[in-house]
Amino acid sequence: MIQKRNTPILALVLPCYNEEEILATTYKELQRLYTSLLEQSLISTESFILFIDDGSQDATWQCISDYHEESQYVKGIKLSKNEGHQHALLAGMQWVFQKCDCMISLDADLQDDPQLIFEILKHYQQGDEIVLAVRNDRQNDTFFKRLTAEWYYKIMHLMGVNIEFNHADYRLLSQKALQFFLQFEERNLFIRGIVKLIGLQSSKVYFTRNKRILGESKYPLRKMLSFAWEGISSFSIVPLKLITFLGFLIFMLSTFAGINALYIRLFTNDAIPGWASTVLPIYFIGGIEILALGIIGEYIAKIYIETKHRPYYFIETEIL
Repeated sequence: MIQKRNTPILALVLPCYNEEEILATTYKELQRLYTSLLEQSLISTESFILFIDDGSQDATWQCISDYHEESQYVKGIKLSKNEGHQHALLAGMQWVFQKCDCMISLDADLQDDPQLIFEILKHYQQGDEIVLAVRNDRQNDTFFKRLTAEWYYKIMHLMGVNIEFNHADYRLLSQKALQFFLQFEERNLFIRGIVKLIGLQSSKVYFTRNKRILGESKYPLRKMLSFAWEGISSFSIVPLKLITFLGFLIFMLSTFAGINALYIRLFTNDAIPGWASTVLPIYFIGGIEILALGIIGEYIAKIYIETKHRPYYFIETEIL
């Protein structure tokens, strides 16, 4: 029989980057949620909401400061510059560790339905150390985003990467799970993959992701592609990416040239004897070699980044 846990100190962790437009709506929604959770005795009065300002250029930090003046359970940390969503989330996870019994991370744009937290906490009370919030559909996505997201997960699984289909960064981690997570020291962060390596008792809850109410997505196509490649975390590997692209381009051009040469040979009288058999293999093999060197270079670059042991971030200001 599972022993019910004590009422937990819950930390809600929300990374923010230029969220001035939506933050007031988010704050009001979380206020109602916090009050309701307290009334139902689902969380301790020591629970809090932590906003992480990831080097925003707008009035996001001022908004967080104002909310703290109004509600003391609102906390905030401001990073010295924009470090990216994953590093901002890591900053929040490290900050709340040993200050809470469990934490729930979610986006600040209200696309992650906060009402799901009631169900998530029920799973935590039943003994789960990790609770993953998983989208049950992508009806609110554009056709292009839905198609690319589905292929992204399929390709990741084909490559042997163990991630939960349609799960992003909306999850609960108990203090034990958080302790295990923080033992990982990767600089190239891919949190949803690391979480699956922890083990421990876990479960999933399903929800429909809301449409963004205000503001713009902080994950345009360029950032999504970068994140899918597990993040480009240093400018020094940009030349290697260009070499990879060049190798792929040469490979594609040689393929099309081969198709064209075959067409000329079969359907016209313009074929030059020996040209295709001499030139195309050189292009093809050369393209493959450059592509392979580029991919190897990507892995070497990641090793290079890891060995430098640079700080993940700097906290400029805290609101306690």
